[in-house]
Amino acid sequence: MKKKTIAIAMGGYSNEAEISIKSGQLVYESMDKEKYQAFKVHILENEWFVLTDNDKKYQIDKSDFSTTIEGKKINFDAVFNIIHGTPGEDGLFAAYLQTVHVKQTSCDYYSSALTFNKRDCISILKAHGIKTATNYFINKGDEIREEEILEKVGLPCFVKANKAGSSFGISKVKKKEDLLEAIEFSYKEDEEVIIESFLDGTEVSVGVINYNGEVLALPVTEIISENEFFDYKAKYLGQSQEITPANITKEQTEEVKRQAIKIFKTLKLKGLTRAEFIFHNNEPHFLEVNTCPGLSEASILPQQAKAAGITLKDLFTNVIENALIPI
Repeated sequence: MKKKTIAIAMGGYSNEAEISIKSGQLVYESMDKEKYQAFKVHILENEWFVLTDNDKKYQIDKSDFSTTIEGKKINFDAVFNIIHGTPGEDGLFAAYLQTVHVKQTSCDYYSSALTFNKRDCISILKAHGIKTATNYFINKGDEIREEEILEKVGLPCFVKANKAGSSFGISKVKKKEDLLEAIEFSYKEDEEVIIESFLDGTEVSVGVINYNGEVLALPVTEIISENEFFDYKAKYLGQSQEITPANITKEQTEEVKRQAIKIFKTLKLKGLTRAEFIFHNNEPHFLEVNTCPGLSEASILPQQAKAAGITLKDLFTNVIENALIPI
């Protein structure tokens, strides 16, 4: 049986490119080599290329997302999309692949763009009964009405770049005099900002995947950050505790899994995803959803798969096979 050719797309144009490349490397190492011929494809702002095991580069032809290696043209049967941030998680890459008729493992361009836009995503989910923090929206150039903002969200509050990776352009504001600086900090990542009320409670993460023909919620992870919140250092540099399964009740576990599956279905997601919640007043409040979550050995979703008895090889095979299903 001929092996399927799979491009593992990694990198991207954001501050998370290095983390994405580490995720892509784990996918490459864990993939079933008897079923697939895998290629590491770096998607960077200045060039797209295949990187071989001996560090040779072969350029990607963007007209059809192919490459030519030693005189042989290679067309890919599917793309394993593990690009964090733009263009892999905001819909740009998915739209391009759809245009050149190449299948991929993540959700389609519209669902990707919607989930990457925190304000739009929250607005849609609130209409479906999902609880969230109280929020206030502001765009660059708008008048900043500090009293109005704080009257609505209170202190402390979080100021976030609307369209950016979850670890960038975010500040926890404890004093009114720090609000303007936090907004300017978020504007460095995006011209749209979301300001949210502080939710006191247990933070959890729920991986949701397409697995063996059904939407499956993985064991829940509790996140205890050593910092003010689950920032870049907590997420990627080990400055947090991640406990799987989470120290929450059976009823809380069932409820947050139910909501995570509802979000997956409502937003028409696909592949490997991870939704974040805080239990505030004993109820899960949605924070955000990642459609290209980290897949390094220390990342949350691989931890959850292991707790569910799913090997990385099986996990990645499943997501590839789902992508290859004829439409």
